[in-house]
Amino acid sequence: MEAFKNKKVLISGASIAGLSCAWWMNNLGYSVTVVEVADQPRTAGSAIDIRGNTVDVARRMGIHDELEANKLNVEQIIFKNAADVSERTIVLNGNDDESNEVEIERDKFINMLFAKLKNNVEFIFSDSIAVLNETGDNIKVTFKSGAQRAFDLVLGCDGSHSGVRKLWFGPEADYAHFMEAYFSITIVDKLLVEQNTMQMFNVPNKAVMLNAYKNKTDVIFCFHSQEEISYSYRDIEQQRNIILEHFSGESWRTAELLEEVRHSGNFYFDKFCQIKMPSWSKGRVVLVGDAAYCASPAAGMGASLSMIGAAALADALVEHGGDHNPAFATYEKSIRPFIEEVQGTAEKNVRENFIPRTEEAIRERNEREVIF
Repeated sequence: MEAFKNKKVLISGASIAGLSCAWWMNNLGYSVTVVEVADQPRTAGSAIDIRGNTVDVARRMGIHDELEANKLNVEQIIFKNAADVSERTIVLNGNDDESNEVEIERDKFINMLFAKLKNNVEFIFSDSIAVLNETGDNIKVTFKSGAQRAFDLVLGCDGSHSGVRKLWFGPEADYAHFMEAYFSITIVDKLLVEQNTMQMFNVPNKAVMLNAYKNKTDVIFCFHSQEEISYSYRDIEQQRNIILEHFSGESWRTAELLEEVRHSGNFYFDKFCQIKMPSWSKGRVVLVGDAAYCASPAAGMGASLSMIGAAALADALVEHGGDHNPAFATYEKSIRPFIEEVQGTAEKNVRENFIPRTEEAIRERNEREVIF
């Protein structure tokens, strides 16, 4: 498109939000550069859900058929008690072709997007943004490597712990809302339960979940904590020990699953947290995805919100002929009500569905018609 020719966009982050934005910005005609602190696109993590209106976004991007060809089919959710007896089984219609939801392995989805972009978009790996300096005509970027370049726009798509947000909008603590809970995800390359099955075990204030697909199992631990825990984001062993200590001595298959946590190389730990900002943009910088409006894993919508945000931003730029100030305002206005609704649902999910506080609340959760 003529309005976007010769305009340069820098995107920070090569995960779902960043790659989705890269697709849309390239499609509009921008010259796109993606910078990623890791040495490759971020493929680590559990399977993702693409739901609701996001399925239409996938169709617009031309990736829906490929998603369908690689989708996972969760067939049942089973609630277990301490004796490994099933308290309730929910049978899902995972093969329903009319379902407006697609679950896919994260690495497959990331690699799918990267393959479509790598020949048309510039990727800079093992680097990050160190300094941003906006002028009247552009925004000058100094990278951690020392390189300096000028861009028309900068998109912060670098997750809930966003470096762009910290540089341009202020400390994470100004926007992060702790949800009084922590979680870990350990992915093991074997089936610990029947394929296409999710199992869940709860005691008050704690949850253990297994999600089995494609000969892999996600092992998920969650626990309530009224206060935030001090730990190093870089010290994986310290994070493992937090899970090991909190769940030591618990029943069901917990001891066996803690051994998987102890020895797995694929481990991730974080707090349940939401990002809430009064504005997602300032000047020539705009945030998309978790960096702007993380709803937490309790929403099950992280990938969907990133893709919806990327499409909404692109649509707004088209509507305003590339004029970033009104476009950023329209982008935010168009999806903020939906984001706030999803964040509200996630807050309820943590309390009532993931980590009920009492035995009575666990029983009530198990008996409800709709769980998640």
